[in-house]
Amino acid sequence: MNTNEFAQTLLTWIKTLLLWIGIPHPILNKLDEIIFLVFIIIIAFAIGTAMHYITLYFTRRILKYKQIGILSSLIEYNALRKISAIIPPLIIASLLPFAFDYHSTWFIVSEKITWIYFFIALLFSVNAILNSVGDVLMSKEQLQNKPMKGFIQIFQVIFSCIAIIIIISILINKSPLNLITGLGAFAAVLMLIFKDTILGFVAGVLLSENDMIRIGDWIEMPQNNVNGIVTDITLNIVKIQNFDNTTVTIPPYSLVSGSFINWRGMTESGGRRIMREYTLKLDYIKPCTSEFLEKMKGFDVELSQFITIKQKQATEDKIANTENPDGLVNGTIDTNVGLLRAYMTMYLRRHPFISKDLLFMVRTLAPTENGLPMQIYCFSINKNWPSYESIQAEIMEHFVSVLPEFELYPFQNPSARDYIISSLIEAEKDLSTINAIPWHSVQSKEK
Repeated sequence: MNTNEFAQTLLTWIKTLLLWIGIPHPILNKLDEIIFLVFIIIIAFAIGTAMHYITLYFTRRILKYKQIGILSSLIEYNALRKISAIIPPLIIASLLPFAFDYHSTWFIVSEKITWIYFFIALLFSVNAILNSVGDVLMSKEQLQNKPMKGFIQIFQVIFSCIAIIIIISILINKSPLNLITGLGAFAAVLMLIFKDTILGFVAGVLLSENDMIRIGDWIEMPQNNVNGIVTDITLNIVKIQNFDNTTVTIPPYSLVSGSFINWRGMTESGGRRIMREYTLKLDYIKPCTSEFLEKMKGFDVELSQFITIKQKQATEDKIANTENPDGLVNGTIDTNVGLLRAYMTMYLRRHPFISKDLLFMVRTLAPTENGLPMQIYCFSINKNWPSYESIQAEIMEHFVSVLPEFELYPFQNPSARDYIISSLIEAEKDLSTINAIPWHSVQSKEK
């Protein structure tokens, strides 16, 4: 049975039903078109609802036995209901010619409303399908680091523009091609309106192609008060959760046009860098005497072995580099500073949370007006921020605590209290009555 026969049969059934109910024949002749329209609308939406529940039932039955990502996502975004919503206007549009005359006002108005409803329903259903596809794509491991959400939004914007143009063309009874051609005159206005979208699209492509940023990256952008983890990347915004629990949103093109720090390389590497230094007072740096070396042998077993090996090399007149491939960076026994470098290198080597595979050394930097900086350069195995800070603090605290044992002292700007305490010590006052005396000064005084 073709559409014409189906429509005529349906109309006959409707008239028979209405006569059976008791509606007079003259009234039917006047209102048969409107009554037919009401019935085909009811039938069209009934078919659409039935199709929705049938597809939903079978989809859930399939998911009960096997998890399919796209089907789960379609249910999550209620896409099946939105897809079934495009069925009623198609049925109504195919049956309208049999209810009204082509030239009647009822037919023209009903057809426009039907097709506008169809394209609105189609727009919502396509957006739901694209969201479902986007979720499935982002769940794939090889695509997790790509801004798929931004690309999905680009397709949604394009399809929305096309749907709006078609709806407007239906309302004004013009061809969509004529509208698209006429848009050239409004190109400048459109560029202004969709500036952020266009810039976001270009920036998204650049960020994706160059792998500049991913969800989960720790980025730092001081000019925008950004210092945290990327939680979302869309067409128009990049959302960052700062470490102070504030949320910052920035446009993607600001990442391309400006500069930012991405800590991904650190998180993917074998360790997080520690690079700190103390500045030592120059007037306490001195050559190591045999008596000083003997005293330092009792300070640390490994340091004692190092001193013994170096003394043996000196007596045998061997070049230090033959036994020390790192050169003189990590310690000598010529000065108390060199001995301190050797000790701190040993300390780092036996530290359980310092990487032995990555570079680590203790070195002196260029002298400054405050003294000679000595720097710790190594990598923490634990990259978690609180743990990293704890490890770094432990190393630097130990560093400064052993300085007096090597008869070295860090530079520190003196305060008024320091001058007063120094005067009291020089006047040979009782040190027990003075608070905040450096412990090494008390020891030296007691000796």
